Amino acid sequence: MPTSLVVYFSFDGHAREAMTFYQSVFGGELTIATFADFGMTDAPADGVMHSELRAEGFTVMGADAFAEPAEGWGKGRAQAAFMSDETDRVAGFYERFVERGSEVVQPLEKQVWGDFYGELVDPWGVAWMFNIAAPDGWAKTGSAD
Repeated sequence: MPTSLVVYFSFDGHAREAMTFYQSVFGGELTIATFADFGMTDAPADGVMHSELRAEGFTVMGADAFAEPAEGWGKGRAQAAFMSDETDRVAGFYERFVERGSEVVQPLEKQVWGDFYGELVDPWGVAWMFNIAAPDGWAKTGSAD
């Protein structure tokens, strides 16, 4: 199963910092457009209107959401999940998150369903899940049997 992921995150004025962090984890090409680039005057000129990080096999997008209530940002807002059988690649993502100060919620280790699974929360409160299919694991077979 190839690795794929497309997510869109809203930040409270830290989109540029967060997206640059994600680029340091995943690599890829990052483009950032500000509110000023779109001629918008009702938001900070240097705020991020839209950003897009294209990495091999997936895309992460984000923007500053100044008009959204703060409860919408952080841990409760979204979870991003990698489902893959590319062990080295996905385990590398997990380790780079940890090395850069993300909080480990669940260490990346073999689980009762047979796959390797881990969870963490990055410095912006985004929860990330990593499920790496083992040959006899649930993600490969599609069942817990």
